[in-house]
Amino acid sequence: MNDIYDYVIVGSGTAGGLLAHNLTRAGARCLLIEAGKYFRKETFPRLEGDASAQLYWGGGFELSHDASMAFLRGRVVGGGSIVNQALLDRFDEVAFDDWRAESGVDFFSLAVMEPYYDKVEAKLALHTFTAVERNRNAEKFVAGCEACGYEWKYLRRGQADCGFEAGNDCIGCLGGCHRDAKQSSMVVFIRPAEALGLTVAAETMVEWVEPAGDLVRVHATCQGNKQTFQARHIILSGGAFGTTGLLLRSGFKPRFAALGRYFASHPQLMFFAVYDEEINAHQGYFQTVNSKDPRFRPRGFKLENVFAGPASSALLFTGYGLSHHEIMRKYRYMACAEVAIRDENAGEIEVGKNGRLAIKKNLTDQDRRRMKDGTAVLKEILAASNARQVIESPLYFGLHLMGGSRMGTDPATSVVEPDYKLRGFENVYVCDSSLYPNAPGINPALTIMALAQRLSDQLTRS
Repeated sequence: MNDIYDYVIVGSGTAGGLLAHNLTRAGARCLLIEAGKYFRKETFPRLEGDASAQLYWGGGFELSHDASMAFLRGRVVGGGSIVNQALLDRFDEVAFDDWRAESGVDFFSLAVMEPYYDKVEAKLALHTFTAVERNRNAEKFVAGCEACGYEWKYLRRGQADCGFEAGNDCIGCLGGCHRDAKQSSMVVFIRPAEALGLTVAAETMVEWVEPAGDLVRVHATCQGNKQTFQARHIILSGGAFGTTGLLLRSGFKPRFAALGRYFASHPQLMFFAVYDEEINAHQGYFQTVNSKDPRFRPRGFKLENVFAGPASSALLFTGYGLSHHEIMRKYRYMACAEVAIRDENAGEIEVGKNGRLAIKKNLTDQDRRRMKDGTAVLKEILAASNARQVIESPLYFGLHLMGGSRMGTDPATSVVEPDYKLRGFENVYVCDSSLYPNAPGINPALTIMALAQRLSDQLTRS
């Protein structure tokens, strides 16, 4: 209690790690708190089932209140950057124009954010894939797109030496990179910041926060023991669920009508295409291309060429016993792609009396139209790639969790001021995807980092 930090940062993911690094490097005394464990490349789980259980909230996934949608959220030092594919795209003017119109925040523009993108990208090893790096899954997707006259593109990923030439299979990256090649928050920001004096408290669950004059008290449970930390400033970087849930548990709902509202998640629906020849989509770089057709953006969907391990894939199929076994026998003959939509921000995040999250997230009529539209296009592409069977998963899920504590100028529809401060509090900041005004329809990771870079510049100048 008597130890006072300059900053306590709650959440070690895409934003939290960068903030901890930049502030520590500037001379601030920082504590980075993470609910999950602290793994190294040598200690990440090797088995897919173990990785799901140990690296994700909910033991693999969390469900909406009616179990109609699953959400994936990293619970580990490094957060989602440990378990995602480190795909890094800048937003376009469409996304920023919509953000600015809905939030009233002037700096939501490509021109203003460009220098922050530049600063972040300078810290990362970035790689844009080429033809030689496509596996059979990607080849089938490209062939189908070209046969139908749809444009596609190579993806850009944060990665260093992935060992592709030596036969390394990057599907293991979903359970933590065993080479430290993926440009995760842990590799790029947290470990270097520790060398500069950053303190990391892993396996520490923040229960509630208490602004107390010039200080903020952070009440947490660390491996069964209650602890309270104090800081001159706190930055909430736990993502849409983590940050919003913490603010709700801390009793802020009466102050903010918008707290917990405007949640979006880019709902995704997966399709498996079965071929006569082996595809072995789990081998090599398993995500190198996606759609880039200019006709798709206004229609609110995009197509991702993805895949999953056998345990995760098995969960996506219906059926039991022999029928399910017959599907899984085709695993090596499957390619996979998904429809991801730019959904309306109509979801809500609540916390029950037991402190657990309740996520209300149903597809709106517009969402369903976009999903149906994208599904028709993807089925056309898979048919054109000579698939003999297409299996549509009945489940859809969210990987990009956004909103709930959004930024804006109107107190009726926002929680966070344009200077990242929780409205009405001088020493409580929010910086993560929870402040997103709406779904951008583009992978949010790089922009989360750019927003964190902007906040750290703001704080180190003051």
